[in-house]
Amino acid sequence: EEAAATEAAVRAGFAQALDLLVTARHGEGARLAVTLAKQLDEIAALKQQSATEAADQPAAQRARMLENLQALLREQPSLPEDRIAQEVALLAARSDVREELDRLDAHIHAARALLAEAANIGRRFDFLVQEFNREANTLCSKSSSVALTATGLKLKATIEQLREQVQNIE
Repeated sequence: EEAAATEAAVRAGFAQALDLLVTARHGEGARLAVTLAKQLDEIAALKQQSATEAADQPAAQRARMLENLQALLREQPSLPEDRIAQEVALLAARSDVREELDRLDAHIHAARALLAEAANIGRRFDFLVQEFNREANTLCSKSSSVALTATGLKLKATIEQLREQVQNIE
């Protein structure tokens, strides 16, 4: 009789401990979701700031390219026009960050959709953060302005903070 009472007390205590654990995990998950949402908001704001700063980039690059082209033509006036056009097009394509900004926007939406799922998202979220990093790295490497590079670095730091939090998701 005493053994049965002890067993019942242990089972009840164990059930209560499990219930408290589940409650604590739910609370932790809710707090983590709030943190992740704030970090995604910050990434979205930095992406928008990058878009604003990148808008000035083509005009600045055009002016720089024209300066370089004029200097080159002074040294070698017989450069073929089609070769010059190829080089200008190549430089313009290398510095266009619109694709990276569009992808960042898509990743932000995908991350918010994952948060809404709220179950078994850890691995997928971790993969998505890797994609965020790729875009931020490319944005920085294509940047030709100090302001855009600085924003890109802030973006990378925020993505790293997001990655650290995502490591806590199952």
